[in-house]
Amino acid sequence: MSLAVVVGTGRCGSTLVQELLCRHPRTGFISGLDDKLPRLNLTGRFNGPFYRGAAPRPPAMTALRHSRRLLERGRLRVAPSEAYQLLDRHVLAGFGKPCRDLLAGDLTPHAARALRAFFDARIRAQRCDPLLHHLTGWPRTGYLHAAYPDLKVVHVVRDGRAVANSWLQMGWWDGWRGPDNWYLGSLPGALREQWEDSGRSFVVLAALGWRMLTDAYAQARAAHPAGQWLDLRYEDVVADPRGQLRRALEFLGLDWSPAYERGFARFDFPAGRGAAYRDELTAPQLTAIDEVLREPLAAWGY
Repeated sequence: MSLAVVVGTGRCGSTLVQELLCRHPRTGFISGLDDKLPRLNLTGRFNGPFYRGAAPRPPAMTALRHSRRLLERGRLRVAPSEAYQLLDRHVLAGFGKPCRDLLAGDLTPHAARALRAFFDARIRAQRCDPLLHHLTGWPRTGYLHAAYPDLKVVHVVRDGRAVANSWLQMGWWDGWRGPDNWYLGSLPGALREQWEDSGRSFVVLAALGWRMLTDAYAQARAAHPAGQWLDLRYEDVVADPRGQLRRALEFLGLDWSPAYERGFARFDFPAGRGAAYRDELTAPQLTAIDEVLREPLAAWGY
């Protein structure tokens, strides 16, 4: 039974990649409807057909808006979900918001049985190969790989300046409470010092949160088997969606079939807000972010 994940820091474009890949008829996924009804533990037998055949392409729909048309934000969505309510209830209570990454050594035999039962039931019910799950925040790939040795990972990364700017505008971002109280756990010593030196800037804190997570992804990738990890830059996906999605499909062992082409053709890829942070942050704020993110941004070609 095959499990794969699309992962990223959050506000990085991983939702777009997940929803595009789930247009392939061989994939399965956990839906927002499943997650909103965690006590029922729905296995999503009809998730794929319903999602892929729900609505014709609207005339002027962007990629991110299209997948939300069927069931809008706050309602039940038969579209891919991170399903943290389900996972917290049926696998591990802390899966959704651990204070650090979940690693292979964190997986107990009891949790391994629960994890396999959870995903295997959905793979069987949906008759999919692979079941493609979406996760943001900490990678958790080491934890999942300990239960699924063949786990394939599609990691989506986006310019940390854009991610930090986006986090600051999100109602769920809890950095306003400080790094001793937010969901990522305490800042490592060197990053804590940078935050204090910035005058405890929230803009810098958001940037350092991105850095914490990208450091965790680098460690997760180094621990993962060669050939089972694929990095995609969000900016490259928007610039060359066919080329980048073809890479991802081939990595997952999926073909660009006529059925997939019909689903893919429903999406538009406007450049959108790729550099909006330049207008939405002040020059001193941008300088402060550049100072703390210089090395990781350069490593990703930004």
